[in-house]
Amino acid sequence: MTVRSIESVAVVGGGTMGMGIAALAAEKGCRVLLLDMTKELADKAVSRMQAGRSPVLDDPEKLALITTGSVEEDIASVADYDWICEAVIEDLEAKRAIFEKLEEHRKDGSIITTNTSGIPLKDIIDGMPERLQQDVAVTHFFNPVKIMRLLELVPGRHTSDEVINTLTSFCRTKLGKGVVNAKDTVNFIGNRIGCMWMLAGLHKGVEARASGLTIEEIDTLLSNPIGLPPTGMYGLVDLIGLDIMDSVAKNLDENLPDSDAGKPFTSLPEAEQAMLDRKQLGRKTGGGYYRINKADDGTKTKEVFDLESGDWRTANEIELDEEHAAFPTLVTADTPAGRFVWDIMSSTCCYAADLIPEISDDIVNIDRAMRWGFAWKFGPFELIDQLGANTFVEMLEAEGRPIPAMLKNLKDSGATRFYRADGAEYIGTDGNYHPVPEE
Repeated sequence: MTVRSIESVAVVGGGTMGMGIAALAAEKGCRVLLLDMTKELADKAVSRMQAGRSPVLDDPEKLALITTGSVEEDIASVADYDWICEAVIEDLEAKRAIFEKLEEHRKDGSIITTNTSGIPLKDIIDGMPERLQQDVAVTHFFNPVKIMRLLELVPGRHTSDEVINTLTSFCRTKLGKGVVNAKDTVNFIGNRIGCMWMLAGLHKGVEARASGLTIEEIDTLLSNPIGLPPTGMYGLVDLIGLDIMDSVAKNLDENLPDSDAGKPFTSLPEAEQAMLDRKQLGRKTGGGYYRINKADDGTKTKEVFDLESGDWRTANEIELDEEHAAFPTLVTADTPAGRFVWDIMSSTCCYAADLIPEISDDIVNIDRAMRWGFAWKFGPFELIDQLGANTFVEMLEAEGRPIPAMLKNLKDSGATRFYRADGAEYIGTDGNYHPVPEE
């Protein structure tokens, strides 16, 4: 495997992501150039690296590795760097304009990437020189860069294998990231599946609440019992921000094909739209689905917003019985809770199973993307294995639902699990088991 040497990194854009990428590269001992619209903005980004209780750069001595400048005056300096990572705003024309400037000044053999969460690479580099097309890729870091393990690596149509091999090796061994190989499709892997789960969950939550479930119960069910973070679904949307979810939904609505199973959920339910309209966005506005109410005596009470009544009330602590505390028994329980969790999780797993090979060539990259990017304990195919693939298929068939391609593939091969040998082997699209690649 041929790889190039990366000893230095130039980052264009000093916002949250660019700052995080620059800080990580410096932390690992790379010489770093950070460019922003002005040198003052780049300097402020470097100052923020050491600010707060959780600085993004732990070793203050590594700040000496970072040089700052402006795009207008110092763009030619990128000629001295091995990897140039563009991390400007999520705007196609802005990224294209930066790429054109970078291509003019970068040296032969340098690698150029874009940090984007969903803009297709083919659109960013359309009509650009062959030299750039061979040296370009998407390096989609997840926020916060310092903490999140996932890095989605996406090649263009003409990207050389050497570039992908180099980025894979450097980001995995030097930066300590979990590299997932994705394709140049809408929202790549993690956000394609994770956002479908959240948006579909908000819509399915309307019916779940009508059946008697509360927001706290839904979040408790969609957390520990299935290996998801303790925020659950509504708590996660509070963390992300309802405005961001609305933006994601609009992007998906614009870019997903009409036949996509996620298409019906590319808008906010009525109650959430009303929250958005009155700027009740989540933690950033002091409250969304949840808020902390501080009394005059200093005591704090967690409150939840009742979407049906439109009033705040004290949030309840939820304890689940044994039947609802584990994934296999939860999704087979003939209760409102069991039916809701089966509905949302089976839909998400089926969605993932039908997106191979569109977004990934194998199940491993999808499972890793969800574990490393969304902090799921188990990816979609690992969840199916917990229940049992045969049971999963039988439950789909009992409801008259279509069987996704990868589940058909598994069934036709005679296998009953996506992974075997204690997770050391996975089943491929050819119906055979293959060694799981190194992390």
